[in-house]
Order: sequence, then structure tokens, then C-alpha cells
Amino acid sequence: MALRMKEWTEEQFEWAKKRSSALYVYTPMCGTCLVASKMMEVVVHLVPKRNIGQMNVNYHSQLALDYEIESVPCLLIFDEGELTKKVYAFQSVPFLYELLKIN
Repeated sequence: MALRMKEWTEEQFEWAKKRSSALYVYTPMCGTCLVASKMMEVVVHLVPKRNIGQMNVNYHSQLALDYEIESVPCLLIFDEGELTKKVYAFQSVPFLYELLKIN
């Protein structure tokens, strides 16, 4: 069965952020988000130990306020409940892999 990034509910996000996880924040009408989504779909297969989900910021505006998201796409990376990195430039699959891998 192929791994895919799942669309998270707020409850799923609250659970996942307490662990090693990453949240990909996007909007469906954003061209850059479409490219970032394709890269993230590849990375999901490379880092199966990290919980990775996605949320459409159009439906979760409080998320943008809480984490001061300035633009999309945005990747929020959590380790053991702490936001460790906020990424706006999805440079490449190898770049994302290095950010998300768990040793």
C-alpha cells in the first residue's frame, strides 16, 4: 500500500504535533503549493517514521494565526511537541528529506 500524505483534522494535528511530525500547510489554488505537494508526496515515502500530514489553511485560519504563517506553502516541523522549524522555501526533495529524516 502506498504511503500518502493525509489531510489532518485539527484533532489529528493536536495529537501528531506532540510527537515527531510535520504539517504541510497549503491552499489548493496556489501554484507553488502544487509543486511543493508533489515533492512532499515523494518525501513521505523516504521518512516513514515521521508523521506527516497536510491541512488546507482556507479551512483552518486559526492555525495560520497560532503559528504566524506568513505564506503558503509552509512546512511546520515538530519534535516531541516543540515546533523546531518553519519552512517556506521547498527547495528540493533532498533538502526536505534532510529536514524531516529521523535518526
